[in-house]
Amino acid sequence: MPIPRRAALLGGAMLATPALAQDFPTRPVRMLVTWPPGGTTDILARQFQPRLAALLGQPVVVENRGGASGAIGAAEMARMNPDGHAFGMVTSTVISAALLTRQPYDPVRDLAPIINLARVANILVVHPSLPVRNVPELIALARARPGALTFGSPGIGSAVHISGEMFKLAAQVDMVHAPYRGGGPALADLVSGHIQLMFGNASSTLPFVRDGSLRAIAVTSASRAAYLPNVPTVAEQGLPGFAIEEWYACLGPAGMNPRAVERINAAFNTVIAEPSERARLLEMGAEVVGGSAEEFGRFYREEVEKIARVVRDARIRVE
Repeated sequence: MPIPRRAALLGGAMLATPALAQDFPTRPVRMLVTWPPGGTTDILARQFQPRLAALLGQPVVVENRGGASGAIGAAEMARMNPDGHAFGMVTSTVISAALLTRQPYDPVRDLAPIINLARVANILVVHPSLPVRNVPELIALARARPGALTFGSPGIGSAVHISGEMFKLAAQVDMVHAPYRGGGPALADLVSGHIQLMFGNASSTLPFVRDGSLRAIAVTSASRAAYLPNVPTVAEQGLPGFAIEEWYACLGPAGMNPRAVERINAAFNTVIAEPSERARLLEMGAEVVGGSAEEFGRFYREEVEKIARVVRDARIRVE
């Protein structure tokens, strides 16, 4: 029987009774995707779905609840029954969406970390006409021409936008943010030279780097990306400690049955460890993360604090 939410919140680990530990899952499992069909998050969910169902021994039903940069789906996740038969797949914007707009959920209080599946570094790319080939040269140019350089993003609060604002704060430069209605239009304007640079998501930016339409001068991850091993990190180029990535992860409602968290976490770890899955992720510009729910929980809380600082210090507002 479903466990009342109040009991789940108060009971914590006591909910993992022997009977429940043996029985979970007892019916189909619902995987809510917080983005519309066809996007990277949806593709990953449907890519993992067959193997996840086989490992859990129950059908896994993928449902899309897109809108408001993932906030609509996240709010629904917070209201789910915490017995474990429903959870969500999200991106890192689940945090910025809650910090920048009035949402009916708190990213820490109302959501339970299950597993961090994969990470995608943003690539600092510039139009080939911009006379810079590394981060120090970009900083020097931006300081010489304050307010003259424009960086694009898919929208206010996106991981791409947050990366740019972090860079401005760390480098102490004045650059203009140009928000677009999606990454595609932003990249199109960058390739055509209407804007000068972008901290683009690797999955969408890599093709333009590989065909020479854009020049990659850094990655925003803590270490170099396997798919661009010769491109140094921002931190390597004079901004130590700079690190931000977009990530794809699974969250559930607060108080989620610990046995369900354990089973789902173990199943996903098995799936993403398979060579074929790792290869497919790498082709998309993503690298496998995995690990325990506790490890993800620590990382998740650190991400909330980091993004909250950027939002506050950069005075980011949704207009």
